[in-house]
Amino acid sequence: STVYETLGKLVARGAAFEVKVESDAVSYVPLDVDALIGRLRRQTHSTIGGLEQALPQIGAAVTARVVQHLSGRADVIARSIDVIESAKRSVWLSIWPDESVEFVTAVDQAIARGVDSFTIAYGDVGSLAGRVYTHSYSTPDVVLERLGCRMSIVIADHDQAVIAGVTGDDVWGIWSDDRVVALLAAEHVRHDIALQLTAEHLEAAGFTDFWARDPDLEALRDAAALGIVSAFKDS
Repeated sequence: STVYETLGKLVARGAAFEVKVESDAVSYVPLDVDALIGRLRRQTHSTIGGLEQALPQIGAAVTARVVQHLSGRADVIARSIDVIESAKRSVWLSIWPDESVEFVTAVDQAIARGVDSFTIAYGDVGSLAGRVYTHSYSTPDVVLERLGCRMSIVIADHDQAVIAGVTGDDVWGIWSDDRVVALLAAEHVRHDIALQLTAEHLEAAGFTDFWARDPDLEALRDAAALGIVSAFKDS
């Protein structure tokens, strides 16, 4: 019965044919090999063509935005690389040396695709390509002390972002394709880079002393630090 069931399926697919002989017994003959391959090729191309038409419409119908919680270094690094590899126009990074080595290949490949890469780095990130600026206002040690964690950000095309934190051996974060989240994250990185460039340009005019001693700036730094630490604890 299994043989006849299989033969029935082959006949239904056009890979074999029933042939009746004079005794009314039924025999089966296969479709010519070249014809079978051609038929399978046409069917496969037809299926793929249908998918090319249908899948974009299915994807376009999805309007919900996702926030995925990440836990552990491997999870955060893998999702960050996913974001970089998806970039078509721009990548924005705010990273620390401990994580930067993981992103070198993905950033190189993105740049080779014509993607612009901007990085604000809290220390020496070695061979990381693209436009790289070292954060010195405030220094990495001051930032770490104020925030209580190493916060890293990876954004692609203002469309999706990973925001993560590291405290000791504890690594956590989020990935989101909500464009508001990605826009805010990208603007944070862009603002840090713009401030760094401005500070370097105005250093001779006393910017360092102004940055360290101005009470309004100090109040802003303290308020921001308290808000970030509280947000991470609550999450």
